[in-house]
Amino acid sequence: MNLKDRWDNLDHATQKWLLDNPGCQVLPRTITSVISKECGEDLAIGQHGQALVSREDQDFIRSKMVNAHP
Repeated sequence: MNLKDRWDNLDHATQKWLLDNPGCQVLPRTITSVISKECGEDLAIGQHGQALVSREDQDFIRSKMVNAHP
């Protein structure tokens, strides 16, 4: 999905959800839908409207958590 390139396009509520759920491996369809709308593109989604979160994206989210709370 590459959240790093999309991060600045996400609203605060979506960023907060991601930061509150850093180990999430599959985004719920509601969050997937919001990210798709905010970024203006369809994400690759599974059968139930969910998107996979790569290890790279999880690491990026964790790095944002560290930077937000020095």
